[in-house]
Amino acid sequence: MVALLGSLVQLQKTGLLDFILYLSGVSGSTWCMASLYQESDWSTKPETVKDKIIKRLSSSKVSWKEAFAKLKKYYNEKDENIFSMTDIWAVIVVTIYVKEIDEHTLTDHWDQQSTDPFPIYTVIDKECKQKKDGDPWFEFTPYEAGYSLTGAFVKTSSFASQFEDGCKIEDQPEIDMLYLQSLCGSALADGDENKKFLWERIKEFFHHFLQEREKGMFEEIKKGDPNSPPVDECYQVLKDLVDMNLSVLNGIDPSDLDVSIRTKLNKLTGGKNQLIFQEEKLNLTDKEAAKRYMKQYTEDVCNDLNHCFRFWPENIWIRTGICMAQWKWGRNYNFLHNMKDEEVPSTLQETEMKDYEDGGLLLNSPYFSVLRKERDINLIISQDFSDGDPFMTVKEAAKRCKELKIPFPEVNIPSEDVKKPKDFYVFKGQNTPTLIHIPLFNVVNCGDDIEGYQKKYHTFQGPYSADMFTDLMEVAGKNITNNKDNLLEQIRLAIGPKIH
Repeated sequence: MVALLGSLVQLQKTGLLDFILYLSGVSGSTWCMASLYQESDWSTKPETVKDKIIKRLSSSKVSWKEAFAKLKKYYNEKDENIFSMTDIWAVIVVTIYVKEIDEHTLTDHWDQQSTDPFPIYTVIDKECKQKKDGDPWFEFTPYEAGYSLTGAFVKTSSFASQFEDGCKIEDQPEIDMLYLQSLCGSALADGDENKKFLWERIKEFFHHFLQEREKGMFEEIKKGDPNSPPVDECYQVLKDLVDMNLSVLNGIDPSDLDVSIRTKLNKLTGGKNQLIFQEEKLNLTDKEAAKRYMKQYTEDVCNDLNHCFRFWPENIWIRTGICMAQWKWGRNYNFLHNMKDEEVPSTLQETEMKDYEDGGLLLNSPYFSVLRKERDINLIISQDFSDGDPFMTVKEAAKRCKELKIPFPEVNIPSEDVKKPKDFYVFKGQNTPTLIHIPLFNVVNCGDDIEGYQKKYHTFQGPYSADMFTDLMEVAGKNITNNKDNLLEQIRLAIGPKIH
């Protein structure tokens, strides 16, 4: 996010930003884009916009009340079928980093008369990635959302709505920018450590609920429904369930918590609803078996609680528990459902819903969105912000383009450059776009301390301090200022034939 901001500021200062027609982002870079496009014609005043963004990112975080209100809004406005971890991630994680709740939509962010580069936000279709079938590359622009290579699109404002054979059958709200940032930037959600982090964050919210209960919030709800079961007991079951998941993830015996949950559930349901699983000692040494057990256990507990009461605070967290158990991300209605179009891969038409996730989980650079034939691109400036091998994405893109017969230059990297990359590479081919590749950390802007910078600013880094903002923006900006003449020369060579 910060590196892209630093690069764009320097592109404008060197007079090169006006040459950029599209700005396509994946993963964390989309968070920068979402901030930029809040300002109309940001490309004419990036320094001013940068100061605003840095000021916001250096401010206090979104309060839990604001975050919970937003989660409640997501839950109430959407069909329950498409409420997923992406909604939860948006509220309890993305807000920590971006320090705001942006309820604008992508269509709100775009003025048709704008001189800014046209924004493209990219994600992937999880099913297509897993099956290696169909078209995994999915994009959002102010006008349309859909599959980049297949060419199947729907109006962005209708993306989340329910379709059948090409006809809209039920409206859903247009996704807002907070949700879009969560959808694009969910790579952090991968792995057990991040499950622990999410359960801890959910536990924090429960703590705040206890405080609100002391102020009388839950008692008022109880008055409205005299037949409602004891709120304290319901809440305690949810709290124990969170603690039990954390215990298993940390390799701690959860037997006491299991007994507590079963006892309270039996009391709440009058013995009518019991956990499906029989009581048994959980074998924590078999981690996969423990995961499967806790998935089913969590769903069973949440389903039992769901039969007990349905007033809004607990119902949201019951649904959250189910989402955590199912690990369901980016679920939305599939606008291609039952289209029966021979030109569209069957994989894209079969299911009523689709799951979308961070494009960086497949390729951490949005090449395929700009390589759409209709865009007729002459030059791609690839700024690689990936962890690890700074050439992995460009080499993988070249390989995939060759397989898909998409024009793309051949990429050959000297072996000695892998550990000590330079700050400017040019790849060309016959009837292909020119590709400029710029690794973020290189021997020019980092000297001999490339590894130190990579560790300091790794992908899973938490929110930055003011000094870190300044430092990273300066490092990224040097890649532009040091190569102004090289960039300008390649731009001239690329657009020259088209002009003549």
